Amino acid sequence: MAGVLALGPMGTAVHAQGGIPLVRDAETEALMRDYAGPIFDAAGIARQQVDIVLVNRNDFNAFVADARRIFINVGVITDAETPGEVIGVLAHETGHITGNHLVRLRQALANAQIIAVIGAVLGAGAVVAGSSSGSSGVAQGGAGALTAGAGLAQRSLLAYRRGEESIADRAALTFLQKTRQSARGMLKTFARFADQTLFSAQYTDPYAQSHPMPRERLTQLETVARQSPYWDAPEDPQLQARHDMVRAKLIAFTAHPNTVARDYPRSDSSLPAEYARAVVTMRTRSRKEAVAAIDKLIRRQPDNPYFHELKGQALLESGNPKAAIAPFRQALSLRPREAQFQIWLGFALVAANDNSLLPEAEKILKAGLQVDENSPIGYSQLAIALGRQGKTAEADVATARGLMARGDFEAARRYAARAQKNLKRGTPAWLQADDIVSYKPPKLPGRS
Repeated sequence: MAGVLALGPMGTAVHAQGGIPLVRDAETEALMRDYAGPIFDAAGIARQQVDIVLVNRNDFNAFVADARRIFINVGVITDAETPGEVIGVLAHETGHITGNHLVRLRQALANAQIIAVIGAVLGAGAVVAGSSSGSSGVAQGGAGALTAGAGLAQRSLLAYRRGEESIADRAALTFLQKTRQSARGMLKTFARFADQTLFSAQYTDPYAQSHPMPRERLTQLETVARQSPYWDAPEDPQLQARHDMVRAKLIAFTAHPNTVARDYPRSDSSLPAEYARAVVTMRTRSRKEAVAAIDKLIRRQPDNPYFHELKGQALLESGNPKAAIAPFRQALSLRPREAQFQIWLGFALVAANDNSLLPEAEKILKAGLQVDENSPIGYSQLAIALGRQGKTAEADVATARGLMARGDFEAARRYAARAQKNLKRGTPAWLQADDIVSYKPPKLPGRS
C-alpha cells in the first residue's frame, strides 16, 4: 500500500493536507490487501487499482475519496475481533466505488473544506512524514500520538444519501457471496451503528454518522444475508491468526501500556500477546530489553519478516542504525518485494554514517521508491545519500520529490528549478525536475 503515502514502520505517522493523519505498516497493509483482493476481484476491480490507506485514528471509520483509495482507521482493525468484520467494511466501501457514488457526491458538495481534502489526496500524495514524537528524525515511541483535525473530513466526506448506502450494502453482500464468505462480520459491525443511531446524542463513531444504519435497513440486510449459502461459513483460520497478530500490534502501538497489560497479561503466552508486549517494551523500556523481547518472538517464528523489521526499528530508533542493518536485511530477504523494508534498510545504511555504504543505500532506496513513489522519508534519505556522494543536483531532485509528496509544491519547485540548472537537458533526473516545475495543483472551490 504502489502506495500514496510516506513510508515507515508502524509508529511513523504521516499527515495529509486537509488534516487526515496517516500511518504506514507493511504487515497491516499486506493483511488489508489480502482481505480486499477477493472482494475487488468479485467487483471487477483490478487489485492494483485501489490502495487501502491506514488512517492513524482509534475511532471506527472508513471512507472512500475517489475510485483509487479506501481509507480505513486503525480503530476499525483494533475493534474487530474477526477478519469478517473488517472485510465487510471493505466490501461496503467497494460498493460505493462500483456504484460511482463519489461522482454524484462531488456534484452535490458545496463545502470547500471537504473538497480541499479530496483535492489534496488526489494532488501528489500530499503527505508529510513525521514521528509520533514530533521530531524530524527517526520516529520515536510508537503510533500513539494521534493527530486531531480529521474529524470534520471523516464525518462529512461520505454523508451519502441512504439510497446509496443501501446500494453499497447489497453490493457488499454480492461480493461476499461471490467469494464464498459469510456476511456475519459485516452485520455485526452494522448492528453496532444501528444501535447508535437510536440515540443521536450518543454518536461516538464517525462511521455511524457518515453511514447511517436505521434498524429497518439492518433487518432487511440481515434477511438477505441469511439467505446466502455461506452465512455459516467459518472464518479462514490463517486470516484469523494474522488478524490477531496485527490487532495486537496496533493496540500495542496506539494504546496506553496499561491497556495493553490488561488486554495481554503475562499469563497469556500466545504469540499475539507476546507481540503486543514486545512492542510496548520497545516503546517504554531500554533497547536491551526491547531487543531481548523481540528476539524471543524471532525464536518462535524465525521466518516472520515483521519480527525482524520490528527489531530493526527498535535498533534504529534507539540510535544504533548500524546494528539495524542486519535485521532489515533479514526482513527484506524474507519478503524481497516489500518497498517499506527496502526504504528502511536504506535509511539504516545512510544513518550508519559510513560513506562506503552510500552506493548501496542509493541503489536500494531508488528500488523502494520505484514501487512506492510517494515516500517523503525515502526521498529525504536518498537526498542525503546522493549529497554525500557529491551528486548535488540529483540530491535536489530527490528533495523536490519528497517535498511534492509532503504537499509543499512551492518549495518543491524551487529545488527542482535549481536542480535543472545543473542537469543535462533530457536526462531522467532533468525530466523529473521538469515535471515538478510544471506541476499545477488542482484548483479547489472557494480558492483563487
